[in-house]
Amino acid sequence: MGKLIIIPTPIGNLEDITFRAVRMLKEVDLILAEDTRVTGKLLKHFGIETKMATHHKFNEHKTVDHLIEQLKAGLTIGLVSDAGTPGISDPGFLLVRACQQNEIAVETLPGATAFIPALVNSGIPSDRFYFEGFLPQKKGRQTRLEFLAQQKQTIVLYESPYRLVKTLKQLAEYFGNDRKASVSRELTKIYEENISGTLEALIRHFEVGTVKGEIVIIIEAVS
Repeated sequence: MGKLIIIPTPIGNLEDITFRAVRMLKEVDLILAEDTRVTGKLLKHFGIETKMATHHKFNEHKTVDHLIEQLKAGLTIGLVSDAGTPGISDPGFLLVRACQQNEIAVETLPGATAFIPALVNSGIPSDRFYFEGFLPQKKGRQTRLEFLAQQKQTIVLYESPYRLVKTLKQLAEYFGNDRKASVSRELTKIYEENISGTLEALIRHFEVGTVKGEIVIIIEAVS
C-alpha cells in the first residue's frame, strides 16, 4: 500500500518552502499538480526531476479512482497546488476522502497558506474566525453576504483582483461603510501590500489604478 502526501508550496517567495517539502518532492514516485507548467518552474528551481501529472478541479472527479488504484499498488504520490496548501480553496479534498475510505495513509505537511499571514497582519482579532474562501460569483452570493454580515467572528475571504472593488462595494452595502477590514495582496512577494481601514476607505484606495495579485480580505466581526 502506498501513501498520499499533501505538500504545501510557496505562495510567492520560493524561500518559504520547507526542507521537508523539498525532500518529499524528490522522494515521491509521482507529483500531482494543478498546472504542471507552474509546478515545473518550482521543481526546476530546486533541481527536482520527479514525474508529474495534472490534478485540478476539472479532472479530479474522473481521476480519483485511477489514483486510488495506483496508491493501492504501492505508489507514493505527492499532491501540490499552484501555490499554498492543497485542499484550501484548491483541489485535494476528494482524493484525501477517497484515501480515507480505502484505508490509504495520508500525510499532510505544514506549510504556506495565504490567509494566515493576512489574518495576523490585519490587526483584527484572530482568536475566532470564519473562513469563507471565495464567495459564489452569481447564484447564492446575496445569501452568503447576508449570512456573513451577521457573524460574530472575524471573516476571511479570498478574491480575484478583477473583482476586488466590486466585492468591497457589496461588502460595504451589507456590512456598512464603517466596518473595519483589511486587504492583503501579493503576499510574500516584492510588491506585497497590506491595507487596513473601513470598507469605505478601502474602496477609495483600490478604485484608483489596476489591482494585481491574489487577494485576501479580512473583515471585523459584527459588534
